Amino acid sequence: MDYKDFFITYWQREAPATRKVIGRIPEDRSDYRADPKARTAREIAWLMVREEAALVEGMEKGAFHWAEVPSPRTVGEIVTQYDNQHDRLTQRLRAIPARRWEEKLPFLMEGQEVMQATGYEMAWGFLLDQIHHRGQLSTYLRPMGAKVPAIYGPSADESM
Repeated sequence: MDYKDFFITYWQREAPATRKVIGRIPEDRSDYRADPKARTAREIAWLMVREEAALVEGMEKGAFHWAEVPSPRTVGEIVTQYDNQHDRLTQRLRAIPARRWEEKLPFLMEGQEVMQATGYEMAWGFLLDQIHHRGQLSTYLRPMGAKVPAIYGPSADESM
């Protein structure tokens, strides 16, 4: 297995847990935030969905241009977007030539380059950040009255 296949294996392995966590956000509590400085549950879910698309677009174009995009008004729209994009994005990721994964690529925010790393490093950075935000979001679920799904093993909420 080469590095690209290894990454895509983990990208695919993490997707079901990501989908479960996003899907557990109660629609009527999606504006919950743990602290006034924190993002809402809906904003975190949207960030996770956007990260997948931004990763693939950046890899295809050879540069990552991050732009904040307001979250949809409902969790249902976010879940639908995730469901509609993940498999297509995976196919596009598989089609990216090996040389692109090895190139140094810029990451820009508001037009300013904030870092440069290889495609591999960027891909893992995006995936690990998504996993980080999934963990953050999973801690919001109980205070919102939802059950935490199994992620890497059984969940006490699903055992009860």
